[in-house]
Amino acid sequence: MTQDILARRNGAAGHISLNRPRALHALTLDMVEAMAAALLEWRDDPTIEAVLLDHAVAEDGDPKLSRGFCAGGDVAAVRRSALEDGGAAGRAFFFAEYRLNHLLFTYPKPVIAFMDGITMGGGVGIAMPARFRVATPKTLFAMPESAIGLFPDVGAGWYLSHLPERVSPRIGPFLALTGARLDGAECLWAGLATHYLEEPGLAAAKERIAADPKQAQAILDEHSAQAPEARLAGNEQAVARLFASDRLEDIFAALEADDGKWAGKELATLRSRSPLTMKVSLRQIAEAKHIASFADEMKREYRLAARIIMEPDFAEGVRAVLIDKDNAPRWNPATPEGITQAKLDELFAPLPAEQEWTPYEF
Repeated sequence: MTQDILARRNGAAGHISLNRPRALHALTLDMVEAMAAALLEWRDDPTIEAVLLDHAVAEDGDPKLSRGFCAGGDVAAVRRSALEDGGAAGRAFFFAEYRLNHLLFTYPKPVIAFMDGITMGGGVGIAMPARFRVATPKTLFAMPESAIGLFPDVGAGWYLSHLPERVSPRIGPFLALTGARLDGAECLWAGLATHYLEEPGLAAAKERIAADPKQAQAILDEHSAQAPEARLAGNEQAVARLFASDRLEDIFAALEADDGKWAGKELATLRSRSPLTMKVSLRQIAEAKHIASFADEMKREYRLAARIIMEPDFAEGVRAVLIDKDNAPRWNPATPEGITQAKLDELFAPLPAEQEWTPYEF
């Protein structure tokens, strides 16, 4: 098993810690497969009653190396695959990652994810399926894929379309398009987290849950702290009004017609994003409301991922943000108007039967 994953027994719980601190615990194929292997081993083990999921702390105590739960997947490696092997390795990564996401979503034992730090992309994919999702003052949650020519995957289409009814249904599309970064309090408010714990309570909660997993909810409730006011709540009405449409051109028009500072900031953000993947994201979330199961959503997202990594915007976006870091991507097409319905239909279409994504079978 890779050293980038620490999987061990802790009392009556299985305990998985991501252990790649210099990359903010970004997921590789080896890490995904190691996590899945541990979960499959524990699935039918009667001595394991729950699973704890967190990140390891850097051995040297460097706080800069302890600030991420999981910063995402290794998209630079996926880009190399798209450029060098026709995307074969990239598709293999997504296939395995989505199986892990689905395994966590359907896991028969409680999973408790501690989102203590940066939780983005692939990190969202392993945290959101958990029955209990713990945010902290250090949580920084985002799905920033549109900045690199990708779309909110790892099940985000499901999560962003199934937020609590008390939250505006346009919060999901807003997060997908802008990649807005939420703190722990905002995650709790939006229903992305189930609990909010401060640092002193984390270790104690983990140990108590490991000793008595059946009391996980009561233990988390007991250790929960009062979260600060959620900033996003103050902009909820603006989000509902300005991001009301599932048509990207309408959202641009609404933002352009609003002379407020907040609208101007979000307009500037959208102008920096890939028009293609923003349109994909809007359709993905709108349709996910009617998808029958999480497995069906993962199959749909795999179709998108398998194709989008071969689009010019993906290689260009990763180059601009992660490789050259000039933050000046040249999108193609450069505007929403340049993307046809036929192009979207092509991306969403089923794959040949032998290439479709499938979950683990039991």
